[in-house]
Amino acid sequence: MPAEIHVMREDLLPPKPPERRHLLSIQDLTRDDVERLLATARSFDQATQRELKKLPTLRGRTVVNLFFESSTRTSSSFELAAKRLSADVMSVKAVGSSVDKGESLKDTALTLGAYDPDVIVIRHPHIGAPQLVARVTAAHVVNAGDGKHQHPTQALLDLYTIHEELGRIDGLHVAIVGDVLHSRVARSNIQALVLCGARVTLVGPPTLLPRGIEAMGCETSTDIRAIEAADVVYVLRMQRERMEEGANYVPTLREYSARWGVTPERLRPGQKVMHPGPMNRGVEIDARVADAQDALIETQVRAGLVVRMAVLYDLLTHGPVEVAAVPVEEVA
Repeated sequence: MPAEIHVMREDLLPPKPPERRHLLSIQDLTRDDVERLLATARSFDQATQRELKKLPTLRGRTVVNLFFESSTRTSSSFELAAKRLSADVMSVKAVGSSVDKGESLKDTALTLGAYDPDVIVIRHPHIGAPQLVARVTAAHVVNAGDGKHQHPTQALLDLYTIHEELGRIDGLHVAIVGDVLHSRVARSNIQALVLCGARVTLVGPPTLLPRGIEAMGCETSTDIRAIEAADVVYVLRMQRERMEEGANYVPTLREYSARWGVTPERLRPGQKVMHPGPMNRGVEIDARVADAQDALIETQVRAGLVVRMAVLYDLLTHGPVEVAAVPVEEVA
């Protein structure tokens, strides 16, 4: 007599393992996600103000930083963020690695994936590189910048800086000035600011304002006087490393600075100024503006640490993490 086949009811089956979560783009996030991450960053900010700054939160976890482009702020803050959370950290740079010998990104990712890392943080000059790493490894993947496409953690730290300084994001007016065409920071910030209810105006030469970018929910202007009405002026550098060879987007840097450089005379009192770095003083931003009391540039660097701590923590807790998920009492 054939054996009977019994089908288990779905509610009696063991729970499925949670899906791997990544941070590849601001589009991966809802407004609730952003608010949760900022609240978690705020908790870490409070916790790390003590004398002993290291927390046991991610002890036993492994974070790999894979950087194919030069970086100071992003790479150092991700490394320090992981170490502050007690994770094991391995940093790999393209220079001096097998990439120099012609190894493909896929093979590099497969090699690193064999070490079973929990998180891979990747910066790469080509759009879509983080998505490839997410497909071929079992790690959670964080996009630390891919070409001129996305830089989501920069946008999150910028939101955190603005909120901590001005108390809100909703209803604020942010002017983003400079080379928007080649800027992944601009694209991520437009999405994040609009998502959180801010008004965004892009300002710069017509050659450096992408055609049709208004579809992202922002406004555009080629007149530097448009920054006068903004609460925050966010300055971008000329990204010559991403410009096509021989392309002349502006006649000269001197003319660019004269027409679109952010100077004290073009700002009104109380306007906050931000810059993702590295700065080209005397080109897109006057040194007097960069060093002024209303400049939040150093504050952005400090925010980068706690925001990236929050991102690593959030990905590895398989959320959703409630706003009160990391109270100071728990991480102390």
